[in-house]
Amino acid sequence: MLCQNCERNEATTHIKQIVNGDMTESHLCSACANHLGYTDMFSGFDLNISEFFSGLLGDMLPTLMPDNVKRCEKCGCSFDDIVREGKVGCAECYRTFYTRLQPSIQRIHGKIKHIGKIGSGRSEEKKTETNEEKIEKLKAKMDEAVKIQDFESAAHFRDEIKALEGGKNDE
Repeated sequence: MLCQNCERNEATTHIKQIVNGDMTESHLCSACANHLGYTDMFSGFDLNISEFFSGLLGDMLPTLMPDNVKRCEKCGCSFDDIVREGKVGCAECYRTFYTRLQPSIQRIHGKIKHIGKIGSGRSEEKKTETNEEKIEKLKAKMDEAVKIQDFESAAHFRDEIKALEGGKNDE
């Protein structure tokens, strides 16, 4: 990508500004970035930050990054990875980090247990539907199929109605 200021050099600096809720992005080459005042805050000190921190924390680094972090066996995600990225790595992560994810899931969804698209109340209604109600629904579907001249479907509904009417005596 070319520098948005001079439009000649390759952009090496990405600047993102948010002012009063409006975000603007700029891609500048190092010369234009320096000219516009976007410089490294440590420039002029002749100091390499990575060398500074590695020298300062080099001996302590193994203790700062523990190996005993719990990770998902399937995808290798840690709970910190999930928090940082805002998404779970795989289905196994839900089992691995269940106790730590549970409060967030409950806060977001209101419930922890997934009950599907049809609640338990709706399944009760379907179980108690009588043959007469089923026959009435099938007759309406059959009439609609005849209106649109879908005779194959109408015949199918007719056969279902006959089967239910024949089974009336079994109740």
